[in-house]
Amino acid sequence: MKNILVLALLLMSFNLLAGGKDDPVLASLWVDQFEYSEHDNESIYALEADFWIGKDLDKFWLKTEIEKEGDEFQHAELQALYSKAIAPYWDLQLGVRHDFEQPEERTWAVIGYQGLAPYYFEIDAALFVGDEGRVAARFQAEYEMMLTQKWVLVPEFEANFYAQNDPINHIGSGLSDASLGLRLSYEFVREFAFYIGYERSKTFGRTADYAELDGKSSSEGLWVIGFRGWL
Repeated sequence: MKNILVLALLLMSFNLLAGGKDDPVLASLWVDQFEYSEHDNESIYALEADFWIGKDLDKFWLKTEIEKEGDEFQHAELQALYSKAIAPYWDLQLGVRHDFEQPEERTWAVIGYQGLAPYYFEIDAALFVGDEGRVAARFQAEYEMMLTQKWVLVPEFEANFYAQNDPINHIGSGLSDASLGLRLSYEFVREFAFYIGYERSKTFGRTADYAELDGKSSSEGLWVIGFRGWL
């Protein structure tokens, strides 16, 4: 399935190279979070970043999320997506996601819906379909509240859902985990900002049971410090 998904993604993104001067090919790199925190005397590093290249209506996206605690990666994923504008401020995204650094790696087909909701909420919702009938979903929402021209307060919410239990990777069915964060950033320049914040995360159901068996808490809060920026 992985090879078929990659081939389909390449075919869908082929038209990014076509067109004229009225719709030039542009590119952007956005580091939403690159941060540091501590938990149980272990250093935690986390990265969320996106890269896109394309035109006004058609783009190719790379999305990555990485979290490392101590010497071990807790989570690492990469998504490669073809994005098509289907309405003002809204894109339909199709592609592939691969999860690394788990007891067993997973590959998923992706269909997502990303854009700007009323009142300027940034929404990213996706459905994932994997091998052996595995199905998962993710919902993310973020809002940038301009306190001044330099200070920005950013609340963020994320929830992950799974249709089946995955005992190998210690993931339970239903609502698996959710997090709510609040970050206060200072923009030194328009493209770069440092921030401090607090994030509360919780696992649910069977996922919480797996966490307790591993000696981990099902609920934790972390103070974070980091930076965000774009090119």
